[in-house]
Amino acid sequence: MFRKTYVEVNLKNIHHNVSTILQKYHNYQYYIGMVKANAYGHGYGIVQTLTDAGINYLAVSSLDEAVQIRKDYQIIPILCTEIIDIGLVPTAIDYKVTLTVDSLAYLKVIGSLNCKVHIKLDTGMNRMGVKTKEEFFEMYQYIMAHENIQLEGIYTHFGTTGIHDKEYDNQIKRFQDITSDIDLSKIPMVHLSSSFSMVAHPKIPFENAVRIGTMLYGYDVSLEEYGTSLKEKALKIRDTILIKKDHISPVIRGNHLPLKPAMTVKTNVMEIRSVKKGDIIGYGLERVQRDMRIAILPIGYDDGIGTDMHNRFGLIGTKKYPFVGNACMCMSFMEVDDAVELYDEVVIMGESLTLGYMSRLKHETIQQTLVSIGKGLERVYIS
Repeated sequence: MFRKTYVEVNLKNIHHNVSTILQKYHNYQYYIGMVKANAYGHGYGIVQTLTDAGINYLAVSSLDEAVQIRKDYQIIPILCTEIIDIGLVPTAIDYKVTLTVDSLAYLKVIGSLNCKVHIKLDTGMNRMGVKTKEEFFEMYQYIMAHENIQLEGIYTHFGTTGIHDKEYDNQIKRFQDITSDIDLSKIPMVHLSSSFSMVAHPKIPFENAVRIGTMLYGYDVSLEEYGTSLKEKALKIRDTILIKKDHISPVIRGNHLPLKPAMTVKTNVMEIRSVKKGDIIGYGLERVQRDMRIAILPIGYDDGIGTDMHNRFGLIGTKKYPFVGNACMCMSFMEVDDAVELYDEVVIMGESLTLGYMSRLKHETIQQTLVSIGKGLERVYIS
């Protein structure tokens, strides 16, 4: 690492998060760690910690991700949630990657191969999955007739939170309807829920596996309890009416866990300059409104921090310092005082500068920020 701009990942916090989640939600057989998109930006160096803490299955989005993990971790099972190109299925099998199948036609093409599969059902997202009861049962019968194919799981993905709408309940019903010709209790893994649905809804009775993503990395997605203000009381009344009117299943609030964020983005002071009132900083014609001392930081919008740096801060020691001007591709500007010295460490995200703070500045969800910030930076693991 030559540029002192990097993402620091606290493995102790990752272990704490997994242990905390499993202690509270202990009634699943399989805990699937969602490590797509480079483990939500944390890097695959966290995999050993995940498994040590109790994650007993992994799920990725692509074969590339699965192969990258498998090179270092030989034992833990890995599910690829995308449909793998037919020509690459033998490679997936060589790397012991579990396949997702979502049509009878695809299943028949791989029918002569020795493989482990999960059937994906489309219960409402219209993204992937088999949609009809008839095709699903044909797929099930086909697998039962081919000993070389092992049906390890059946799953779907929720397209809604089910907080103010009926679609969450509708998707569960569609799942049950599509699979009604088989005994789900004989399927080794049945998984529908993500982190959010796990904490916001009662456990689905026939589900024995859960896919955990955001919470692994220290971000609580639980719903807040209603407050005592008039607005909050009105929201509670509205929600109660909706739940009764639309027969929405129970929603759990205040189900918080003491999770610890694991990611910190750091850089350093590369140069310090003095500018005068009226001087231009960076690209464009933005002028400073007073004399000031400027620190140049080797981090920019190529590192996923965005371009608009107004109303943003970095942390040097325990003090917050404001950014000025707009971020360049690989550099940015910060107003500092005489206490700041060359090469001082600067926290861009982490500690009191939370992921939520960064996401709001970028007008993104926390998941979007996690997978974009520091995408090309080195990961440094601490324990």
